[in-house]
Amino acid sequence: MVYQMDKTFKAKRVTRSFRQTIHAEPAKVHALICPVKEADWLDGWQYDMLYSDTGLNEEGCVFTSRSDGEPDTIWLVTKRDDERCRTEFTRVTPESRIARLSIQVRPAGNHQSKVDITYEFTALNEAGNRFITSFSDENFINDMRFWEASMNHYLETGKTLKNENYNQWLRYQDDTINP
Repeated sequence: MVYQMDKTFKAKRVTRSFRQTIHAEPAKVHALICPVKEADWLDGWQYDMLYSDTGLNEEGCVFTSRSDGEPDTIWLVTKRDDERCRTEFTRVTPESRIARLSIQVRPAGNHQSKVDITYEFTALNEAGNRFITSFSDENFINDMRFWEASMNHYLETGKTLKNENYNQWLRYQDDTINP
C-alpha cells in the first residue's frame, strides 16, 4: 500500500503532559512501564509482542495494542534507560495519527516517585485531526489519573483496578466533529 498525502491537508498537533505520584521507588515504578507488565496493572490493556530480545520492554522492542473500533496501534521503544528511569516510545495508529510518548520517573522522597508523562500526537490525515480535536485536557487528565490510581492500587494490593471504560483509553470520539 502506497500512502499518498492530500496536498491540501494540514496536520494538527497536540502535546499533553501530566505528573503522577506513585507510591514506590523509581526503579520499581519504571519496571512496570512495559507492555507485558502493564497487562498486570492496567485493566483492559491488550498487546501483542512482535519483537523483544528479553521478552520485556527494551530499546528496539516492537509491539501492538488494541482499542475498540480502530486498527492496532504499532509501538516502537525508542529509548529505555533503566538507570535514569526514562522510557520513550513512538506509536502509530494507522490511517490516523503518530505519537511520541516520554515517561520519566524521579524520586520524590518517602518511597514515592514522580512520573512525568508527555504525549505528542500529530495527525496523519483528517481522521487524525478529529482525534486531536477531541483529545481535550480533561479527557487526558482523566486517563492519567486512572493510570496513576491503577499503578498505585497494583503496587499496594497486587491486583488490577477495574475500569468500566477501558476501551476508551486514549481514544476519544465526539459525534459533533466526526463526519
